[in-house]
Amino acid sequence: MTRIRFVDSTGSTNADLLADASAVEGEWLVALEQTAGRGRQGREWVTKNGNFFGSTLVQLAPTDPAAQSLSLVSGLALIEALDAAVPGLALLLKWPNDLLLDRAKVAGILLERQGDRVVAGFGVNLASAPSIDGRDAAHLAGRISPQAFAPILAGAMNRLLPLWRTTQPADLAKAWLARAHPVGTELSVHGADSEGVQGRFDGIDADGTLRLRLPDGTVRAIHAADVSLG
Repeated sequence: MTRIRFVDSTGSTNADLLADASAVEGEWLVALEQTAGRGRQGREWVTKNGNFFGSTLVQLAPTDPAAQSLSLVSGLALIEALDAAVPGLALLLKWPNDLLLDRAKVAGILLERQGDRVVAGFGVNLASAPSIDGRDAAHLAGRISPQAFAPILAGAMNRLLPLWRTTQPADLAKAWLARAHPVGTELSVHGADSEGVQGRFDGIDADGTLRLRLPDGTVRAIHAADVSLG
């Protein structure tokens, strides 16, 4: 079931869906304004009028693939939706959950889990981009409204979730890689278990783990970190 509910303003669409015990898989909450949006590692997601702020719920089943691989599905749904909404964009996926337009961030995804419920939150710079020190950001200049984009994204997730449940994880990872920046791209990785590491993108494992090839030729598995190109 897919149901999209729009609200004028809320603190966080992710938080609202997680708190709603009656919410079911396929339900979407989209806010025209978000006053307490969050990115990874507790960062603020800055609200700009005309941008997209929406979340959907996934109900995990015992037979489902690893929950962390939902980041791959969410990324593929997002890039597919933007391809359909605004054709011809130079879009690339960047691990773990960003979407780039001409190497600048145009969208991000935040997955949050509570028991067997996972909420995937999407923030997309449809109209304008915030100014963030040290980070390049892009936007789509208002070529599509949040209200028009929501059903396109919901349709993409609705199509890809069953594939996530039935496709071999390695095949899903291969599909994600086909839309990502090339293997061999220089990366800077910052995180609790990989602070200040530089290397080259060596692909991802079936569960979505990043493979980073270090200057000495060894490959390090990165499970959680911030990544920048170059």
